[in-house]
Amino acid sequence: MLSLHTIARAVKRQIAARGEPLLKRADLSPWVNYVESGRVALGVKDGPVMEHQLGAVEGPCWLEATSAVLNLPHAVDAVAETEVYLRRVPVADFMRSLSTMSMSAQSVLHDVAKAHRQQTELAISRLAKDAEARCAEWLLQHAQTGDRGVLAVLLQQRKRSVAAQLGIAPETFSRVLRHLRERSLISGSGRTLNLVDPGGLRLLAGV
Repeated sequence: MLSLHTIARAVKRQIAARGEPLLKRADLSPWVNYVESGRVALGVKDGPVMEHQLGAVEGPCWLEATSAVLNLPHAVDAVAETEVYLRRVPVADFMRSLSTMSMSAQSVLHDVAKAHRQQTELAISRLAKDAEARCAEWLLQHAQTGDRGVLAVLLQQRKRSVAAQLGIAPETFSRVLRHLRERSLISGSGRTLNLVDPGGLRLLAGV
């Protein structure tokens, strides 16, 4: 609907290095980011680590412009997954461009932004469920009974892929598995994870 050519052509291009934070959750930013190219992870950070990842976007796109449309703080943290080329458009210029749209178009845009914000906040609230609980639930869902009657999970995917499914960082997934081993809930360090204490995992998962 809005392109860089109609709103931000005069804004200087910037380059964000891989790992550089682009948005901070709960901050009311003075600009709106337009990503020309590159991949950006969205989620909730805990210190320097993206503890819970909701997803990712690739340019060209506006980055979490919903917050500017609704005049609200950012709902998520954003971190450059690759080198990112972007332009930071002042919110005042962005809103001035929106004001040139018809009233019906502005109404539709506002309704879509409001619905998007609600969905984002719902997704974040679901992340409140502890990472260990989600990992325990995933292990139980993917466990199969082996030859000796022991429940086990064969990791057929890379840990990074499993972590993405759970909405957590790969480092968090590895740390949770280590904690579960230390608590004697699982065993094994290769591609096969034995569920030593399924009852304990069910209690942890809340199922």
